[in-house]
Amino acid sequence: SGEIVIADEARGEYSLGDFTLAVSDERVAVTSADGTVWASNTGYSFLMAGAGTVDWQENRGYFWPSTRHGESWNSQSVDRIVDDGGVLTLTGTLGSPGSEREYSASFTPRPGGGISVDVSVPGADTVQWVSEKTGGAGVHGFGEQFTDFDLSGRLIPIVPREQGVGRGAQPLTLLADLTNGGAGGTEAMTYAAWPTFVTDDMRGVRLDPAADSSYAFAVGDTRAADRVGLEVWSPNIRLELTAANSPKELIAQQQSGVERPPLAGWTQDGAIVGVQGGTDKVRRVVDDLEAAGTPVAGVWLQDWTGQRTTDFGDRLWWTWQHDKARYPGWSELVAELHERGIRTTTYVNPFLVDAAPKGDPSIRNLWKEASDAGLLVRNAEGAPYMLDQGGFSASLVDLTDPAGRVFMSDVIAEEVLAGGVDGFMADFAEGLPMDAVVHSGDAAELHNRWPQLWAQTVREGCEKAGRPDCVTWFRAGTLGMDSQSPAFWNGDQTVDWSKEDGLKSALLGTFSAGVSGWPVVHSDIGGYTSVDAIVHQFVRDEELLARWGEYAAFGPMFRSHEGNRPAANRQVYDEGERDAFARNARIFAALAPYREGVLDEAARTGVPAVRHPWIEFPGTEVARSDTQFMLGEAIMVAPVLERGRDSVDVVFPPGRWRHLVTGETFEGESRASVAAPIGQPAAFVDADDPRAEEIGQAVAAAARG
Repeated sequence: SGEIVIADEARGEYSLGDFTLAVSDERVAVTSADGTVWASNTGYSFLMAGAGTVDWQENRGYFWPSTRHGESWNSQSVDRIVDDGGVLTLTGTLGSPGSEREYSASFTPRPGGGISVDVSVPGADTVQWVSEKTGGAGVHGFGEQFTDFDLSGRLIPIVPREQGVGRGAQPLTLLADLTNGGAGGTEAMTYAAWPTFVTDDMRGVRLDPAADSSYAFAVGDTRAADRVGLEVWSPNIRLELTAANSPKELIAQQQSGVERPPLAGWTQDGAIVGVQGGTDKVRRVVDDLEAAGTPVAGVWLQDWTGQRTTDFGDRLWWTWQHDKARYPGWSELVAELHERGIRTTTYVNPFLVDAAPKGDPSIRNLWKEASDAGLLVRNAEGAPYMLDQGGFSASLVDLTDPAGRVFMSDVIAEEVLAGGVDGFMADFAEGLPMDAVVHSGDAAELHNRWPQLWAQTVREGCEKAGRPDCVTWFRAGTLGMDSQSPAFWNGDQTVDWSKEDGLKSALLGTFSAGVSGWPVVHSDIGGYTSVDAIVHQFVRDEELLARWGEYAAFGPMFRSHEGNRPAANRQVYDEGERDAFARNARIFAALAPYREGVLDEAARTGVPAVRHPWIEFPGTEVARSDTQFMLGEAIMVAPVLERGRDSVDVVFPPGRWRHLVTGETFEGESRASVAAPIGQPAAFVDADDPRAEEIGQAVAAAARG
């Protein structure tokens, strides 16, 4: 930051409804009766700006920004403050005499609590807002970040993109980089990034989801111990500043004003089983799992459109119509399963492929229809932008075109949800090319908004189908999506234990997403990505599958995935895996009455179902643990996240904690090594909670079978 100079006539205290804008000779702060909502660092500017450009490289949904900063205006003057009917506007200059830019920053009370700030720096390419924090206070959020919950010490690019395979774990990352042009990814890459954060000081900053500029490329800067910077590549930004007395209050206030669709109750009754292979296989798998004692709430049949094989593994035909050869008697299958209390879910994404190579005369060629109608995203030559998907090419429907939205939402209503289907995975949406040509707007400026446009299109399709309770789950994320979908998922984890891209990363991503506005997040049980690297087979085994299932049993949804190479990986319906899967699904189902309240709170307030311990116990030792989590306020879980372990080291929060399987009670604010063989997850209930006995009995019975 540069220095700040505050004019004598600007100093003082100004009323902002229930807040005060306090301006001293070296500092600007927003305060309330409860304390500081936001403050600048003493003696330093809170607003900076610059000139520059951002260039992009792209390959198969992976995006790499190259920023070039030219002239910068880092020092700041506050020359004048005007009170215009409850709006306080600060004006002054950025930079030094002879090279400066005028700015304005208008502060107004925010309806949901806190303060909104409209910032304008005419002539700037980039604006940076700087917020003070206590030295060493943790910073959390920025969307779904698959790394430490405390994001201090980093530059965090805000751009949804493919996250990579391995993401730094070796040798897998190197192999992916060498074979697929940078596909290994890094810690900073994620499907779901957006400009919002909270700190251990119980303060929050977010760009307003209603402002177009909030979807510009941005970078969070947490490298300094005493401040957080948020640089946005736009001359105008609108911020929301919030503060509270606890993490839950802070999250609820930051996420206020959103009407979130509830997650349909049937999802809580048991497992949603991912299976592919056709009508007969689905019946056989369901029969086998139920015979093993699995409560099956639904099936997830992503190959309902047909399967195509690529070098990466088994993929799908993105034609969005039922494949009659693969699933003969589709309507009868869906109806039969429904009679058994089992719902059917499928898959869709915002791409279309040319159906001609499929050779199925019974289906429409939706790609050709959309192309002929001019409803596809185009390249610079005006032709449909054909995007390499690794073995085939596809085009995005232009979601900036109202007619494109209608086309795709009709497909969802009339094809994807036809015949009694109850929901689907809504995949992708992080891959709009920066150099694309769209119906309305600039693609580079719309890239970060594309996941929201996709979510809105999906919601419109569900409503057209008369299915407002449709269960959808997304992986690509940006601001404002929690009003469109009841659930989200972590995307494609590698079938391993790693913090970078495996089981541990799923938990870490859930933590940051949870404090950023995604209250209901789950993962593919067992992970997704396996790789045949010739020198080594990266595939999942029985232990990983069982442990991932134990972890998921204490989440908001319990859904399995066969992965990209089903034949090479252990499956939950294999004879040797069924018992563990059944046990974990029973535990999940046993928690449904408790989880109902947790999910209701998530929908009402935005406070996540799966919580980092910091949310419930800030300032305690357990608040520093990234390997334990809370389900709601009363259940704590210490999942086994390492291969070959049969015990876990547990940090207990304040209170008394009863083991849900063994019934043993542990005193709070202590540490213990707790036995955790497969089948006995280290999960605990607050022993003083009035529901403790009932929850304990239900989970213990489920674990025993």
